[in-house]
Amino acid sequence: MTSTATTPVTDLLIALAQRLKTVLRDEDTLSRIGGDEFVAVIVNLDQPQTCEPILERLLQAAAGPVIVDDLVLGVSASVGVTFYPQDNSDAERLLRHADQAMYQAKQMGRNRYHLFDVAQDVAVTVRNESLARIRRALDESELVLYYQPKVNMKMGKFIGVETLIRWQHPERGLLLPATFLPSIEGHPISVELDEWVINAAMTQIRTWHSAGLEIPVSVNIGARQLQQRAFVARLADLLASHPKVDPANLELEILESSALEDMLSVVEVMNACIALGVSFALDDFGTGYSSLTYLRRLPAKCLKIDRSFVLEMLDDPDDLAIVQGVIGLATAFRRQVIAEGAETVAHGTQLLAQGCVLAQGFGIARPMPASEVLDWVVKWRPDAAWTA
Repeated sequence: MTSTATTPVTDLLIALAQRLKTVLRDEDTLSRIGGDEFVAVIVNLDQPQTCEPILERLLQAAAGPVIVDDLVLGVSASVGVTFYPQDNSDAERLLRHADQAMYQAKQMGRNRYHLFDVAQDVAVTVRNESLARIRRALDESELVLYYQPKVNMKMGKFIGVETLIRWQHPERGLLLPATFLPSIEGHPISVELDEWVINAAMTQIRTWHSAGLEIPVSVNIGARQLQQRAFVARLADLLASHPKVDPANLELEILESSALEDMLSVVEVMNACIALGVSFALDDFGTGYSSLTYLRRLPAKCLKIDRSFVLEMLDDPDDLAIVQGVIGLATAFRRQVIAEGAETVAHGTQLLAQGCVLAQGFGIARPMPASEVLDWVVKWRPDAAWTA
């Protein structure tokens, strides 16, 4: 004999199902899929906005008091919604998307509905695929470093290189960082990539040293990396793994904005790195906050004038004024100053006229593989206008 007795929870769910059904149309379908979760299939809508009154009625119906065994119960609903064919998925995925939206509604405070964002889901999927592919590129040694020379224009002296990452993609060829680095920003893999760059750069310093040339190398470090206290220990380990590399030949470049979230912590990390023998440069200086307090507190040896100002300074008085201002700040605070974006002889001449003798840019050399650096150093000569 089978018992037909119900529990209070079952009675509550039955009452709610009956009430929800009354606010739906005859052509719509309501089904319980487990626990306290229901699925409503609402059809024949001209546009997604048409369903909003129905969703409001569902929320109101669920929120009304329910009497079970002389008890007056109050509940609320969280509704997740996705639209077909805008969300062009199969039935199983449509349910999963609606479920994701429902949990968003819960997190937003319950008793509300949330619409599944197809565009955001596509963006997340694309990013996850990009992260997985970059991980594979790192594991399979598809990433390589290029090096852009830095020089003293007035003395005609080569002073070092900046590392610039490239992706030697097996199908798409050599990719610039702008095509793949944005997808890893803020992700833990960016920390791993920074460590790989530092290690590869120090390996290259050792190779050049063996060939008879001492080449200082600067490496860009992301904000996430710099704000981790473990970074100092990891850097110490990397330096220890290259005992024949002088730490003074390694410079870490950070963006102006990198230290703003936790200035005290970042300054502490920078000082600990400096104690290991490395130095720091503030990259893209002039594009961020550039406050005097900020500049005074950060122990960076060098300021790098952002290339956007250098490129336009020949035609734009405001950009020239910014270049002059950065040079003046560097002088006042006893910092080195180097300009990015010296694309022509005229750019170099103007920089020299303003008192900036260090520069890098296409007018000096484009980024190149490590194998070409030694030959370039031997052959490079500054323009006569710079050394006059």
